[in-house]
Amino acid sequence: MLGAIIGDIVGSRWEFNPTNDYDFEWLSEENGYTDDTICTVAVADALLRGRDFGEAIHDWCNRYPHPMGGYGSRFAEWVHSENPVPYNSFGNGSAMRVSPVAYWYESVDEVLDAAAATALPSHNHDEGIKGAQTVALAIFRALRFGENASEHIDEILQECVDFSGYDINIRPEDVQNRFDVTCQGTVPVALWVIGQSNGFEDSVRRAVALGADADTLGAIVGSIAEAIWGIPETIRLSALSFLDEEMKKVLSGWERSKRIKENVR
Repeated sequence: MLGAIIGDIVGSRWEFNPTNDYDFEWLSEENGYTDDTICTVAVADALLRGRDFGEAIHDWCNRYPHPMGGYGSRFAEWVHSENPVPYNSFGNGSAMRVSPVAYWYESVDEVLDAAAATALPSHNHDEGIKGAQTVALAIFRALRFGENASEHIDEILQECVDFSGYDINIRPEDVQNRFDVTCQGTVPVALWVIGQSNGFEDSVRRAVALGADADTLGAIVGSIAEAIWGIPETIRLSALSFLDEEMKKVLSGWERSKRIKENVR
């Protein structure tokens, strides 16, 4: 989950000011969390407190009505509605917020069902659901390989392709500087980036330097990369400094719960 938040914060500066420089400044005063972080924290909070996913996402987004970069127009309407209903979206918002469910459940079927449940309150189009499920599947499989996950990247990606039907044989020139906010235009690129990468920071840099939807692509890539390579401590600490106390409280509760689950296993 923290990998998604870090990818979001690192990419935030470049969402509307794209860069193709792999050696971009990692973090600066121009960076901050966006709706990607808010929604990811909301999903984690829903799991911790046994809340409905839609209720939690709606609640958290209303606590933060003006995040860096704002909300997409249709999602903003959903956020500000007193009775929000799904609007058949296949935007990549469903894929960027899903990561916590991959840590919470014990079977792939449970993870896929929960991933769909995180998407359905707003992103109830088949592509929106599939995008969330595919990202959750990648994370879940990587976690099951544990410390050896980096040796099984091809296997993880192939299972995601078999499940989704995505084509991840991508040419850089076809996706560089292409701002695509759909699941079907973002999740395959995220999987491709993971296949090209050799570590957490490397993967996020590759995602952001494509000059695409930098914060959300960074969030999706970061969420998968965390499960494969882990997060260097210096990167973890620097990203936490961008979050407020309310978010840090959820993250602390999440880490405690995750340790308990690992000990039970």
